[in-house]
Amino acid sequence: MAESVDAPDLKSVEHKFVGVQVPPLPSPKYSGVSNKPMKYRIDTKYAWYDHEGEHLILLYLIQNIPFTFDELPELARQNPSVIQLANSHPRVTAEDMYRASIYLMMEECHPMMYELELENPELLPVD
Repeated sequence: MAESVDAPDLKSVEHKFVGVQVPPLPSPKYSGVSNKPMKYRIDTKYAWYDHEGEHLILLYLIQNIPFTFDELPELARQNPSVIQLANSHPRVTAEDMYRASIYLMMEECHPMMYELELENPELLPVD
C-alpha cells in the first residue's frame, strides 16, 4: 500500500494547480506589439554638403538616416532662415551619403529602391 501524501484530491470541488504556470502572453495594447505593419517616416532638413566646396542642400532622411538630397535654388540659398537651420545640423559629406545609402540598400529599406510602408510618402523627392 502506498503512503499518503499531502496532495489535493482530484475529485474535490476546489482545484489547485501545482507545478509551473505559464504567464499570459503580453497584451498588444500594453506591450507595443501591434498587428499593423510598421510604417517608416520620411523627414527633411537643411544641411551643408561638403563635396568639392560646400553646398546648401535639402536632405531627405528615413528614420533619421539620409538617403538623398536636392540642391537648393539660389533664392533659398540666400535665405537667412535656411542658412540658420543648416548651421544647426551637422555637415554631410559624400562619404556619409555613400555609407548611409549602402546601409539602407543592404537592409532593403532605401525608399528610392524598395517599396516601403511610409507614414508620409508625399515627402519623397519627385525625381
